[in-house]
Amino acid sequence: MEQRDESAQLLGPVEIRQLAEKLDVTPTKKLGQNFVHDPNTVRRIVAAAELDQSDHVVEVGPGLGSLTLALADSVAKVTAVEIDNRLAAELPATMAWRAPQFADRLSILNKDALKITAGDIEQPTALVANLPYNVSVPVLLHLLATFPSIRRVLVMVQAEVADRLAADPGSKIYGVPSVKAAFYGDVRRAGHIGRNVFWPAPKIESGLVRIDRFEPGTEPWPLNEEARKTVWPLIDAAFAQRRKTLRAALSGHFGGGAAAEEALKAADIDPTLRGEKLGVADFVRLAGI
Repeated sequence: MEQRDESAQLLGPVEIRQLAEKLDVTPTKKLGQNFVHDPNTVRRIVAAAELDQSDHVVEVGPGLGSLTLALADSVAKVTAVEIDNRLAAELPATMAWRAPQFADRLSILNKDALKITAGDIEQPTALVANLPYNVSVPVLLHLLATFPSIRRVLVMVQAEVADRLAADPGSKIYGVPSVKAAFYGDVRRAGHIGRNVFWPAPKIESGLVRIDRFEPGTEPWPLNEEARKTVWPLIDAAFAQRRKTLRAALSGHFGGGAAAEEALKAADIDPTLRGEKLGVADFVRLAGI
């Protein structure tokens, strides 16, 4: 007896074009849409995320379902967050066509990812997505803040953004996204993605970023809203004018240069340094947490 293939049939260039034609969909720059049509790339993304059958994955911007199918093949549940009504409505049909055995693992949330609340998705454990490039960092930080249950992140973003997110203190590209992402855990580049795996092929290169959230009970500082409200303004102020010393850059925050210098010295930070020299732990210490 022939053994039935239990794996999802992933989407290639032909299937992507068929779906786009069926839905009369033209990828839009406004929504940051570029559809992945290379099965090997989505397999690579899932492998880099190191998921297992217990995971509940959030995927933002599933588009025509390329990555969605590969995820459903590997985890217990996938919640696909799609802002485009036509694409959201078609995803269940695509699952029934290419991976009917995993159809019950898929849930669709037809919503703007930046407006998601904690009640919209039940206890996700991972975020794996080809994020819309025009809102990638805000979406990433919003979901990390909204869902403390997310332990692993593996996202595809613009290569420049990937470099910035994973940058170390002291580098020219280190900035607000670098510090805020590192607030949650270990951030690193997880690979490079070429242009030709997308339709349409974008003018920019892409990169993978992985974040392993601090293990529960071992967090070096509280990862809650109260901590963010204290630390975020310091980060924003320190990088608002990169060429300024911390004493000058934070004078508005602390009510004057002298007060800023006193706070910096109390946190064992040299007031003549610039913000790009501080790690996230320095900002947390400066915030008094």
